[in-house]
Amino acid sequence: MSLFQRSRRPRPVPRERLVMDMRDTVVYAIGDVHGCYDELRALEQKILLDAQRFRGRKVIIMLGDYIDRGPNSRRVLEHLMAPAPKGFLRVCLAGNHEVAMLNYLDGSLSREPWLAVGGRETLYSYGIDPAHLANLYASSEEVDERIREAIPVGHTGFLRTLPVMVCSDEFVFVHAGIRPGIALEEQDEADLLNIRSDFLAAAHRLDHWVVHGHTIVDTPTLDGRRLGIDTGAFQSGRLTALRIVGRYGRLLSSRD
Repeated sequence: MSLFQRSRRPRPVPRERLVMDMRDTVVYAIGDVHGCYDELRALEQKILLDAQRFRGRKVIIMLGDYIDRGPNSRRVLEHLMAPAPKGFLRVCLAGNHEVAMLNYLDGSLSREPWLAVGGRETLYSYGIDPAHLANLYASSEEVDERIREAIPVGHTGFLRTLPVMVCSDEFVFVHAGIRPGIALEEQDEADLLNIRSDFLAAAHRLDHWVVHGHTIVDTPTLDGRRLGIDTGAFQSGRLTALRIVGRYGRLLSSRD
């Protein structure tokens, strides 16, 4: 289900698309966190231990969807806004849930669609009960205003600056996937955040190795030239990372 609605407001500024040289670099891509702070910290500790065997640059790429569904969205954002672990560079990509939250806060998405896909849990993590606010205030507009006031500007500012894709000569890191047959520089941002079936069906026709989240899998398995690593941490308790050195990968889990 798309979390975007048409709006008469000005189009947002396109998000950055980054290019990375992966030579002499160890990359750890982490799937959808969805408010699972404890799982994120546990996985980071395993990454730190694993990385000790490698020299060179070390990069963590977060694949988006840090908020909603799980219990600790606020703590996850505060953690990601803090400095990366010592010796690491961290890149946080946007997911469709971050965009949905911003769309709601900016007034281009109504409250209920966002609450229905996990926004309620995000608000709880900020100490906000939308049902309680609805009983306190007569108008929906007042409820929305109280919610906007309760979300720190620094948090929304962080979400607005998230890039949407990282590319190298051989790899693409993105939240949802890419549109088959379209050059990377021509990819529509909505596809990068939301695409599913058209991308999954074309896994054997991709020009790059694509590492993504968005679509939950029980066990990440290479499918053509794509690997999805969203293992549904908010319901499974397993947050997954993919370590890439050269063209070789290894999976790490918060629960191993």
